[in-house]
Amino acid sequence: MKLARSIMSARFCGVLVLLAVFVCGVNTSRAAVNQELSDIFNELWRLDLNRMKPGVDYTISVQGRASFVNQRSHVAPDHASQPLFSNVNMNKLKNTTTYSRFMKLLDNYERSIGMIERVTVEERTENNLFLDAILETDVMKRAHKYLVSKGQSSSELRLFKRQLNLIWFNIYHRQRNTGLDSCGFEHVFVGETKSGTEVIGFHNWIQFYLQEKAQHLDYKGYKAMQHDIPDQDDHVLSLQFSWHGAVKPAGSAFIGTSPEFEMALFTIVFLMSKERSTTVPVNIDQCQVELVVFRHGHSLGTAYPKLLSSNGRHVRQLVE
Repeated sequence: MKLARSIMSARFCGVLVLLAVFVCGVNTSRAAVNQELSDIFNELWRLDLNRMKPGVDYTISVQGRASFVNQRSHVAPDHASQPLFSNVNMNKLKNTTTYSRFMKLLDNYERSIGMIERVTVEERTENNLFLDAILETDVMKRAHKYLVSKGQSSSELRLFKRQLNLIWFNIYHRQRNTGLDSCGFEHVFVGETKSGTEVIGFHNWIQFYLQEKAQHLDYKGYKAMQHDIPDQDDHVLSLQFSWHGAVKPAGSAFIGTSPEFEMALFTIVFLMSKERSTTVPVNIDQCQVELVVFRHGHSLGTAYPKLLSSNGRHVRQLVE
């Protein structure tokens, strides 16, 4: 009997050791940030003068932790009785060129995938004006310079603009056996629905705020690890919400950042890797983030930030 208990105990300890090795491996991989990209992204962060300041230009209320919801569910318990955004500086949105031109693009698309996207002359002009605006910012100028130094972009601004247009605005097939129905910009910044039951994409805080304000979107609560409660000044959040009757069980987005900053980050990740799917762990300001990018040929399929820790929590954990 004692021998049997000893064998069982040894086996149990062995399992614990394997689990410990596995957990340590996960933590190690999460801590292995890409330092070069972290450096350039922090430089872009400092250059992002159009970024909104929490508590000054906007106020959010994260409220309760969202429940688990199955994909394609029409119903999600509401753990946030109030909107996520209680206040946003609309004057800054309307009077900052990149924001104002960005917002003009948000109504240019069919919400449901499978519906053919027909780009009008007016919409093409709006795309060009938006690209012109972001190319004039210090953020995109620095991103362009970095990509040129890596041999990923031409030094000619005209050709770089064409490259951005191909990555973000080229219309392609997202759903099989349909016409040209999607593009990177629509998927990431505007959002789409699939079969009327599922929200896909939709990783932008400005679109979130505008749709919430128009009462097309209902914030259900934040998503996070059990012991991790987001702060109101976190620059990346994972959210659950419903949009036009469809539910997004979990979707993440930068909060307060400018369109040029987000496009610069995801463009760099897209061009620096030829893999269909790329995940890059980086430190940006006080956040440890995984930037996730999927390719769709020469264009962007999707891109979003995945928060690992915020407000220096990962730094404090290393010290502790």
